[in-house]
Amino acid sequence: MSDKEPAGELFGIPYNFEPPKLSRLLKSYWQPGKGMLVPKPFGFGYSLNLANWKSWVVLGVAAAMVLLERRQAAEADNEAAAPDPVEVIIDE
Repeated sequence: MSDKEPAGELFGIPYNFEPPKLSRLLKSYWQPGKGMLVPKPFGFGYSLNLANWKSWVVLGVAAAMVLLERRQAAEADNEAAAPDPVEVIIDE
């Protein structure tokens, strides 16, 4: 078996591969008094701290960008489905 730690840091980035528990998941995403980024409860890297108002700004901006992209894609589909009429002139 290996002697690797289930949690720690690699090049300054936290990791945690302990089996996730619901209580640990909830505590890791809601940490009042901490910064916007907190270590992930499972895996490698950081996640958003939902107790910090900056995280909600980031989520709002991301949601707005997704909605704008979907709206532009829908408009492009509508334009492609109903093209403008073309006048054809035939000389005899």
